[in-house]
Parts: sequence; structure tokens; C-alpha cells
Amino acid sequence: MQKPEKLKNLKNLAAIVSRLKRQGKTIVFTNGCFDILHYGHAKYLEKARRLGDCLVVGLNSDRSVTIIKKDKNRPVNSQLERASVLAALSSVDYIVIFNELTPFKLIKALKPDIIIKGGDWHKDEVVGKDIVESYGGKVVIAPYVKGYSTTNIIKSIIKNSRAKKNR
Repeated sequence: MQKPEKLKNLKNLAAIVSRLKRQGKTIVFTNGCFDILHYGHAKYLEKARRLGDCLVVGLNSDRSVTIIKKDKNRPVNSQLERASVLAALSSVDYIVIFNELTPFKLIKALKPDIIIKGGDWHKDEVVGKDIVESYGGKVVIAPYVKGYSTTNIIKSIIKNSRAKKNR
């Protein structure tokens, strides 16, 4: 599998973001596992992109997903597969994979103008809020798109698979 053009390492992405900011562009940042991309993710990323000129997605590495989800079977898709699917979306400008459990290091290095998180987060819980607000940036909480969850999709697949076996 070929690395998508939108996938950058932190050093290269920091240089790109710095150049964009000098041009007066607004940088929006979000992060997540994006293990099985679904309608809720797509709508969320579209909203995030509308907030600025450039959307950067911090993507949890395979190792960090396994730890965060406390599940040896996650992620379902590899980090390169997840990055490739994200890269196919017109709403996503750049992707950077991170190994840490939080995107603190990314936010500190990239200094985005806006951090956006889904409605399942509270503003005070958002990692990097203090950094972004220290230079006049803001944190936005997007409305949660009900009924869409990777965890629920996986549970549904398992349930349907078991039901078919029992027929």
C-alpha cells in the first residue's frame, strides 16, 4: 500500500502549517482513531473543514488505538489504511500519525487556530485547549451525530455474524 500524499511527518507538516499561517490561513486541527470511517465521521470532518482554510487530522497510531480502546483487536484497519481513507476525503488537507495517547505534542508543534472535537467531549477535557487559547485560538465542540459509532458498528457486525451462524 502506498503512503497517501496528504500523510506527513510532524517536521514536514509543521513547516507547511507555518507557511500557511504566514499567508493568513486559518488552521483547524482534530484527532482520532477513525478506525471504521462512517457517516458521523464524514459529517464531522466536513464541519471541521468549514471552520478554516486547512484541516489537519492527527491520527492515532495502531499502538495507541490498542491502548486507548483497551482491545487487542483494535484497530480493525491499520494506520496506513485509515490514513488512506481519510486522505480520500476532500475535507481533509493533511494527516499526521502520532504514537502518544494524546495529541498534545502535535498541538504544541502545529499551534492550530482552532481545535474541534465531537459532541461526546466537553471543552474542558480537550487536550491542547490551554495551548490554543493562550495565543487567541479556540476550541469548538461539534454536535454529535447520533446513531453512528465505530464501536456500535463492530458490535452489530458481531451480532449479525453470530445470528447467521445460529440459523
